[in-house]
Amino acid sequence: MLYNIEKSNIMNASVIFQFLKDLSSNNNREWFNDHRGDYERARLEFELLLSEAINHIALFDSTIEGIQPKDCTYRIYRDTRFSSDKTPYKNHFGGYINARGKKSNHCGYYIHLQPGCSMLAGGSLCLPPKVLKAVRQSIYDNIDEYRSIVEDGAFKKYFPVVGEDFLKTAPKGFPKDFEYIDYLKCKEYICSYMVPDDFFTSPDFLNNMADVFKQFKRFADFLNYTIDDFE
Repeated sequence: MLYNIEKSNIMNASVIFQFLKDLSSNNNREWFNDHRGDYERARLEFELLLSEAINHIALFDSTIEGIQPKDCTYRIYRDTRFSSDKTPYKNHFGGYINARGKKSNHCGYYIHLQPGCSMLAGGSLCLPPKVLKAVRQSIYDNIDEYRSIVEDGAFKKYFPVVGEDFLKTAPKGFPKDFEYIDYLKCKEYICSYMVPDDFFTSPDFLNNMADVFKQFKRFADFLNYTIDDFE
C-alpha cells in the first residue's frame, strides 16, 4: 500500500499525540498495519518538529548545525526479547540531537513526546567506567564552577536534580568527607524537565524549548570538556 503524505511547513504536534494515544490503546501489529498511514504522518510531523528544534538550538549551539532529523530518531519497534512486556511498539517518539551522533557519549539534547510523560532532557547515559571516573574527577577538581551551574536558580528552575540513580556511598577514589560528595554519586549525569503535552502545541513552543536547553547547555559544556577527550 502506498501513502501519499506531504510535509507541512507548520508542525502539528497534536497529530503526534493523537497517534500515540491511539497506539497505546491498540498496541498490536494488526492495528498498526491498518493505520500505517497515521504512523507515517505522525513520524513526519515529529521530524518536522525536530528540524525546527535543531534550527533554534543551533542559534546558541553551532555544533549541531546541519544535523538531520533522521539522524536523531529511533525505530518505533520495541526489542521484546528480554522483556516481559511483549507489546511490539513504543508509545513515544524520541529525538536525540547530538553533535557527535546519537550513540556518542557526548552530551546532547533529547526531546521526548509521550502522552502524559513528555520531557526535554539531555546528558550522558551509561558512560564507560573510565569516562565516568574522569567526569567525577573534573567535578571534584572544579567544584566551584560546577556548583555555579547546577545550583544556579535559572538552571534549577528546569533541572532541580541532576541524575536519577545514585551510589549509596562515595565512589572509589574520592574522599568520603568531601563536602559535595553527593555530586559525585551520580551513576549517570542526565537532566530531565517534564512538560505537559500542550507544551509542544503552544505557539511559543520553540522559544520555551530554547530557554530550557540554553540552561542545559551550560551543564553539557562542563561535562563535554572531559567526555570529548575520550571520543
